[in-house]
Amino acid sequence: MAKAKTAFVCTNCGAEYSRWQGQCRQCGEWNSIEEVHYSSSGAERTVTRAASLSGFAGLADGKVENLSAVKIAQTVRMPTGYSEFDRVLGGGIVPGSVVLIGGNPGAGKSTLLLQTVCKLSAQTRVLYITGEESLEQVAIRAQRLALPTERVRIGAETSIDNIISIALQEQPAVLVVDSIQVMHVNDVDSAPGAVTQVRESAAALTQFAKRSGIAVFLVGHVTKEGSLAGPKILEHCVDCSVMLEAGNDMRFRTLRCHKNRFGAVNEIGVFAMTDKGLHEIKNPSAIFLNRQEKVAPGSLATCVWEGTRPLLVELQCLVDLSQFGNPRRLSLGTDGARLSMLLSVLHRHAGIQLADQDVFVNVVGGVKIDGTSADVPLILALLSSFTERPIERTTIAFGEIGLTGEIRPVQSGLERLNEAEKQGFMRAIVPFDNAPRNTTKVGNMEIVPVRNIQELVDLV
Repeated sequence: MAKAKTAFVCTNCGAEYSRWQGQCRQCGEWNSIEEVHYSSSGAERTVTRAASLSGFAGLADGKVENLSAVKIAQTVRMPTGYSEFDRVLGGGIVPGSVVLIGGNPGAGKSTLLLQTVCKLSAQTRVLYITGEESLEQVAIRAQRLALPTERVRIGAETSIDNIISIALQEQPAVLVVDSIQVMHVNDVDSAPGAVTQVRESAAALTQFAKRSGIAVFLVGHVTKEGSLAGPKILEHCVDCSVMLEAGNDMRFRTLRCHKNRFGAVNEIGVFAMTDKGLHEIKNPSAIFLNRQEKVAPGSLATCVWEGTRPLLVELQCLVDLSQFGNPRRLSLGTDGARLSMLLSVLHRHAGIQLADQDVFVNVVGGVKIDGTSADVPLILALLSSFTERPIERTTIAFGEIGLTGEIRPVQSGLERLNEAEKQGFMRAIVPFDNAPRNTTKVGNMEIVPVRNIQELVDLV
């Protein structure tokens, strides 16, 4: 009888060792290495699983050829029925792809996928595998959301080998597994949710998707820090990784792409949570710019670039005299370290001292700004709050500020201006290199170019 294999695996990063040790050399975590037993039939099961998929085209077995000789087939994407979801995926579902959807509990991951498979069932075969809920619970949710369920195939299973067998019998075009943390491979002697189980389950489903051409959607849990639970290899082996985030306003959900082998990263899709499920918001700028008629000091609109489209958001700043010896700096939606840098640039090149002031920054709607295009509106909003002079609500600004006080251009400046003009803005404060050369207007919107931070101070 073959001897069972024993390995020692780090529960934090998934690194594998031949014997136990106190600290993981890969991630540096202490007391995170546990003993894992692989059954003697593990190799046989792997061979059997690969043999059951040998009839499918996709992955070549031991064949090496020139890259120029590889035939490229025309990939036809499958629309999900939601344009915001298609945008995040890069244009639709790619056959044979593996998509990982994460998010906090209650964000709407299962609801979004259930709505998607119900829409897809009208044009193709779908299979929904639930491991956390019973079939009755899923049916109750579908009935509450008034979804068409006549052609949706569903099953309750937690064994990866059984799921693959069911999928081979059903032959769906889309397979949903909810969730990967409760699945297990029979070869691994560890509890579901362990690092080894998550890694082996994801690897088996990825191999199955590539060989069969079935698109697989995996639901993933998140840790208390907000990152995906399980080993990092879980994100490496999938083709697309997206997160469903709930901002400060619990009515809206943001679907953000972090990795995509078939499209652009950093794409976002905006949905609204209602009693009938998630509804897509096709014009999110109109929601994030729901401002009051009378604008208070410290409020200004800006245009950020998310993936392949511009997004207009409202930036709010509050500057107040500090009542303590150590002034506070709080930034929600922007980089806190960059806020400190901009305050130093404002003091050094414009002579405005805010060292004794509390500074608070907030991006309305829970939007997170990762780029540098919000530097100019941030400085303008800070000055507006500090001087108690409001900026007209029809004014928008964007641009990057360097350490020497210069205003640097940002990408897609003309597209940002066109989007602002469509939303009814009448004045745009932009970097000099982003301003149109032969005109001072874009439509009915006046363009105000600036070269350095001193010119921003003069505007306020």
